[in-house]
Amino acid sequence: MGVITCETNTISSIPPAKLFKASVLDADILIPKILPQAIKNVEILHGDGGVGTIKLITFGDGSQFKNMKQRVDGVDKENYTYNYTIIEGDALMDVLESISYNIKIEPYENGGSICKKTSTYHTKGDVQIKEEDIKAGKEKAIGLFKAIEAYLLANPDAY
Repeated sequence: MGVITCETNTISSIPPAKLFKASVLDADILIPKILPQAIKNVEILHGDGGVGTIKLITFGDGSQFKNMKQRVDGVDKENYTYNYTIIEGDALMDVLESISYNIKIEPYENGGSICKKTSTYHTKGDVQIKEEDIKAGKEKAIGLFKAIEAYLLANPDAY
């Protein structure tokens, strides 16, 4: 199995606590509401939302994928960190065993935040992942983050 790790930092004007609540703790409700073409719904198959929870994510009609299962590996509400792993689904494209994500939201300039995300791709055998596939995944994640940020800016009383 091969391992490829990528890091992405995204800056936001939203304070860390608010951004963490919207983009992590309430993401299963918020994202289908604001981006139904990307994610149609999220169903908890096992657990209570904490560590060990298994979720089934059904992608929207605009997505190239149908669904995926992810496992919650860590949640730290005080330090704004969240870890999860995609463990099944067509989003793994038959070339990946899993994809693990570590997210940390930290304070940044002028009361804003910086979201630091590390993605670790675990390939099947010696399969090579195309750089453009990784780049496309990063762009989708940043787009999702920016949509949540835009929602929070347009709805300042939310969260």
